[in-house]
Amino acid sequence: MSGPAVVLVEPQLGENIGTAARAMLNCGLTDLRLVNPRDGWPSEKAATASAGALVVIENARVFDTTEAAVADLEKVYATTARRRDMSQRIVTARKAAEEIRAHEAMERRVGVLFGPERTGLFNDDLALADTLVTIPLNPGFTSLNLAQCVLLIGYEWWTAEDATPDDYLHTGASRPATKGEMLNMFEHLEAELDEGGFFTTDDKKPHMVRNLRTMFQRAHMTEQEVRTFHGVVAALAGRKKLKPR
Repeated sequence: MSGPAVVLVEPQLGENIGTAARAMLNCGLTDLRLVNPRDGWPSEKAATASAGALVVIENARVFDTTEAAVADLEKVYATTARRRDMSQRIVTARKAAEEIRAHEAMERRVGVLFGPERTGLFNDDLALADTLVTIPLNPGFTSLNLAQCVLLIGYEWWTAEDATPDDYLHTGASRPATKGEMLNMFEHLEAELDEGGFFTTDDKKPHMVRNLRTMFQRAHMTEQEVRTFHGVVAALAGRKKLKPR
């Protein structure tokens, strides 16, 4: 499955189709369907605006009607920012993405309708959809351009099964330090601090050592950083020893 089909109904500008195609490929979507593009097809402006997403542009299919564009689909979602006088289920983009993934797991073909830039989808187009999709935004200003809308839907679909951790440490060419390396560094540091008189009383030393260790643990040091810090401690200890007493 290559993700849901993106159906642009009567898009007005080639540039908007191109930027929508770029947003699609950002999110791994490649099935682009166009219903009566106003300025015709193919479009050199769309290809240029796609910024290299030519696999989407060159394989786009053009249809005369929305009905023809969705005829092979089993589930259709339609985006809208306006309340309509129609009784239809409405979900957020995130919920829609979860449902689309579930449909795809059952090998159902799914598509998402996006309306013209100026008016949005017509009621007759919405009537073809199983579910409407709305994106929670500032209620005083919900206006999105076509590519933004496609990107938001595509992003939610992509991340619905993306395994990228929410928070991780990039260590470059090094690797995270092991606990053994950290303990060795602590012992080096604490020995020099002890010799220099940092630990003023024996009863306070355990608490001070724990504070130092937790401080360095929060730094998530790499193996290279640990080796560097060993050098720092050695240099400071050596410089102190050279000073006259």
